[in-house]
Amino acid sequence: MPTDQTVLTVSDDAAEAILGIREREPDAPDLALSIAVTGVQGVDFTYELSFIPAEDAGAEDSLTTHAGLPVVVAAGSIANLDGAAIVVRDGALAIDNPNSPLPAFDLDAAVVDGDLATRVQAVLEHQINPAIASHGGYAELAGVDEDTVFLNLGGGCAGCGMAQATLTQGIEVAIKNAIPEITRVVDVTDHAAGTNPYYH
Repeated sequence: MPTDQTVLTVSDDAAEAILGIREREPDAPDLALSIAVTGVQGVDFTYELSFIPAEDAGAEDSLTTHAGLPVVVAAGSIANLDGAAIVVRDGALAIDNPNSPLPAFDLDAAVVDGDLATRVQAVLEHQINPAIASHGGYAELAGVDEDTVFLNLGGGCAGCGMAQATLTQGIEVAIKNAIPEITRVVDVTDHAAGTNPYYH
């Protein structure tokens, strides 16, 4: 019997969209949305979403219902999806995940003493940029204003169709985890000027 632990939430409009997609499947009323973390790409998790019979959920999986949509979270993905949400953003389904796939970063060891800008710079240099370098991209600090960080995304991230998702789901999570005083991360890149965008 799967657990009824609520791991992630699904907004009403996202559930409506997913139910609309499910209607095209045979045996639609018996199907649940299954979600699992399949790996890591840069600073983001990668996911697999599919429809499975709700009765096929494993004993260690999470099975909950959101706005009439049964959702199964694979047992091995529960920790990495805890607190996540499936939402509709800019007309498309998206996953907001407060968890980061990046290894824990000891900011205190990297920066003994420094203001917020110095600490953010350390996170960028030691944690974020090495992760997004595989995409040919990098993040530069444009400024810090109280609890808000402003970034320029360069290299392969300039003009990237997934740059906003990378910012909100990866870089922002990593910065907030390392520096809890930061509550907002804003991309100020001129993406229209990107000359060599990397599309995921």
